[in-house]
Amino acid sequence: MTDNSQAPETKADPKADRAAAANENDKVDAGATPDPVAELTAANAAMKDQLLRVLADMDNLRKRTEREVAEARLYAVTNFARDVVGAADNIRRALDATGADWKATADAAGQALYDGVELTERELLKVLEKYGIKKIVPLGQKFDPNLHHAMFQVPDPSVPSGTVVQVVQAGFTINDTRILRPALVGVSEGGPKATGDTQARNAPAN
Repeated sequence: MTDNSQAPETKADPKADRAAAANENDKVDAGATPDPVAELTAANAAMKDQLLRVLADMDNLRKRTEREVAEARLYAVTNFARDVVGAADNIRRALDATGADWKATADAAGQALYDGVELTERELLKVLEKYGIKKIVPLGQKFDPNLHHAMFQVPDPSVPSGTVVQVVQAGFTINDTRILRPALVGVSEGGPKATGDTQARNAPAN
């Protein structure tokens, strides 16, 4: 037996269709429209990051400038000092060439001349020290490549190896932090190895 009954047809509701379409459009519009609060928050974060970077750069520039200015003040006399210590060298050479023996046998005028040259040397070194230029005379000290320049070696088993036994030319430092000119020295060899006690005895006094 054949069932001729059919399911009733469902009629579309135009109002429901329009409402559904409107909801879909609202969803699309909501997804496509950017959130102004989020945009402002992101822009604010970017500007803050940029500002912090600029402030950091400016602080680094300030510190670098202050350091360069301080170094310029400390070492402004470097070139002038190099020329002046050459004059001090010549005074010392004159005294060494004359010698204590000559002074002992010289007349009153000669002794006065010798004493005057010695006084000139002392005054010149005092003025140099006033501006941070100090003389290095490392005789008897352990050789230090940061302060000394070895010109030759001297066989001498009576002193620890590596000891400065002769000073050809005195050195100078500037503000105790930079070498203006290393001391030219002769260094011993053939002696015992320098110990910690020997190094302490030979270290320059502060």
